[in-house]
Amino acid sequence: MMKVVADDNRNVYENFEVEKDIYYFKVGKPGMVSFHGRNYNIKKNITTEQLNSYISSGRFIKVNGSCYVNKEKVLSFTDGFICFDHSASEAKQVHVSKWRLQGIKNQLSAQGKAAM
Repeated sequence: MMKVVADDNRNVYENFEVEKDIYYFKVGKPGMVSFHGRNYNIKKNITTEQLNSYISSGRFIKVNGSCYVNKEKVLSFTDGFICFDHSASEAKQVHVSKWRLQGIKNQLSAQGKAAM
């Protein structure tokens, strides 16, 4: 029984959809990406082609040198942070410099997403 539960949990983490489930991701050492979603953070090795595919898809906006946010998951902007849910959890926020934050707001409003 315990093995089944472990396998179920493992499948949840292996079968997430980056474009659909991820709030943001951070690129680490070559091949290592840390994905951050609603209830999890997952570090995963991916190929350069996979990473380039996520970046060029148009779904993710670069917010600093190594962090990309899913523009469909942005909920609000608060005091230099991009927020992805209504909780005050720092895990669901990404700090962004003021000048970069203004550019992101402009990019989202130009694409039809309400400026927050």
